[in-house]
Amino acid sequence: MTAATVIRFVRTRREATVLAMLILVFLGLTFTSEFFLTGRNLSNVARQISVVGIVALGQALVIIAGGIDLSVGSVIGLSAVTGAIVSATTGMPSLGIVGAIGIGMAIGFTNGVLITKLRINPFITTLGTLSIARGAALLITNGNPQRFDNWAAFLGYGKIGGLPVQFILLVALTILVWLFATRTRWGRNVYAVGDNARAARLAGIDVAKTRILVFTVSGSLAGLGGLLLGGMLTNANPNLGLGYELDVIAAVILGGVALAGGRGSIGGVVIGAALIGLLRNAFVLLNVSGYWQTITIGLVVILAVGADSLNRRSEED
Repeated sequence: MTAATVIRFVRTRREATVLAMLILVFLGLTFTSEFFLTGRNLSNVARQISVVGIVALGQALVIIAGGIDLSVGSVIGLSAVTGAIVSATTGMPSLGIVGAIGIGMAIGFTNGVLITKLRINPFITTLGTLSIARGAALLITNGNPQRFDNWAAFLGYGKIGGLPVQFILLVALTILVWLFATRTRWGRNVYAVGDNARAARLAGIDVAKTRILVFTVSGSLAGLGGLLLGGMLTNANPNLGLGYELDVIAAVILGGVALAGGRGSIGGVVIGAALIGLLRNAFVLLNVSGYWQTITIGLVVILAVGADSLNRRSEED
């Protein structure tokens, strides 16, 4: 493999560039912080990456299909408090899990129906449900945190074979979503709809059902993310997940998913989530102000989208 081939691969496959950045950040933290390679810190990083990564998997399918879901952060909060309330009310933790994921699924399905049947712009639709879901979480809790039972604490802090439960879930879901996207007819339909919805419709693909499916999956994974994040904190705060949509979208775009739809790698999304998680951890270990974290993630999103735009222009030329 020649140097020119390597350079061309890195330029055209953004996940390769992001992986290189991930390795550099990892090595940098290894030498600049004595706490980075401790078991406790690595477990915390794995948990943080897992929540963002799991929600980003659903977001990736939505963006590949030509949409966007801004409501995931609020769905995380509403799902967490719903799961805690249902579990406490019924005394059945399993129903709490169903309730949390179910409310996320319902919101995702509603987003998909509003977008496909009423033809409301995805940005406007999910911006509206972002506000509705957050308001509902505050309303049903009166703004008060809800304590999670042991089942949620296990999801948040439990380990199996020395690995955090969240990380195991991330690996399993990544494999499932990758198989769905690359080995099933529905997965191929998602790419086709995002690339050219009109052509997909003429080819016999049900565009509406495809988009409803990806939004439903996105809502369900955001609901699961709410359970995991609430378990980490051992309580479900109605403001849980505030601003998470930025990290999730950043992970997806960094991972090589085209914001215009039709292109994207599932594995790249997880690499993007890992980079976001490491950057967050770096700020904490290096004692950098939390305000800079938000600014940096915003810059990362702009640079990633700009790089994708430039790459598309070069391909067209």
